[in-house]
Amino acid sequence: MSNSSSISHFILLPLANTRQLQLLHFCLFLGISLAALLANGFIISAVACGHHLHTPMFFFLLNLALTDMGCICTTVPKAMHNSLWDTRNISFEGCAAQVFFFVFFISAEYFLLTVMCYDRYVSICKPLHYRTLLGSRACAHMAAAAWASAFLNALLHTANTFSLPLCHGNVLGQFFCEIPHILKLSCAHSYLRELGLIAVSGCLVFGCFVFIVFSYVQIFRAVLRIPSEQGRHKAFSTCFPHLAVVSLFICTGTFTNLKPPSISSPTLDLALSVLYSVVPPALNPLIYSLRNQELKDGLRKIIMNASQKK
Repeated sequence: MSNSSSISHFILLPLANTRQLQLLHFCLFLGISLAALLANGFIISAVACGHHLHTPMFFFLLNLALTDMGCICTTVPKAMHNSLWDTRNISFEGCAAQVFFFVFFISAEYFLLTVMCYDRYVSICKPLHYRTLLGSRACAHMAAAAWASAFLNALLHTANTFSLPLCHGNVLGQFFCEIPHILKLSCAHSYLRELGLIAVSGCLVFGCFVFIVFSYVQIFRAVLRIPSEQGRHKAFSTCFPHLAVVSLFICTGTFTNLKPPSISSPTLDLALSVLYSVVPPALNPLIYSLRNQELKDGLRKIIMNASQKK
């Protein structure tokens, strides 16, 4: 039996087996990461600089953009480094840091999406109480609760996972450090504590999911009662970006973690992990900016100001 403390590094799954494909993956990841960082950076700048965007919805969107940037910066740089230099190693400390930050940003994104759902619910179902229920202090408290809960969740999972004894080597079947693949290396009798922690987190995730579904049922009922077609369209247009982001986040994550073992393969697992860890942070800014005229105006103003300074 080898203890986790005796392992100095882990071996990650390569993105490709040939040098040409490795360089191709490096270029693809470079393009995706730059696009995601640039798009999310534009959203943060637009919300921070545009006074007309200082509303609860855009405040939470700014926080969501921060989590997207964090997700990209956690997994992609190491994968790009390994593809460029044809290596597969990651240090034990680096793996622990990657697990912590990945769980932290993914959890924060999910909790923020839940809070944003509440924002849409109050905006459409209780518009007269919007400023009362979602004042600046209430928004700050909800955002802080989302970040603090994500930090605690990541800290508990990381500390628990890397305290387990590892009996099955140090080869991970993933291109970044992920808890399920580390658990596969642990002794059969030693990961029950982590499974219990995962079960508690799963209950919390399911609770948030039920809240999102219940909120949107109430939202759709309220929207359908709006007499004018223009009013219904305007209400739906404010909900569509959030609903699309939630669906993309939940569907990719659920299918990746709950897919039947019969269809599991290293290539499919790799593609799905990229789909839920890299694609949503890159698409979220596009979804929001395409459907929100206020945000598009803010982005256009920033670009025009930058071009005038040149």
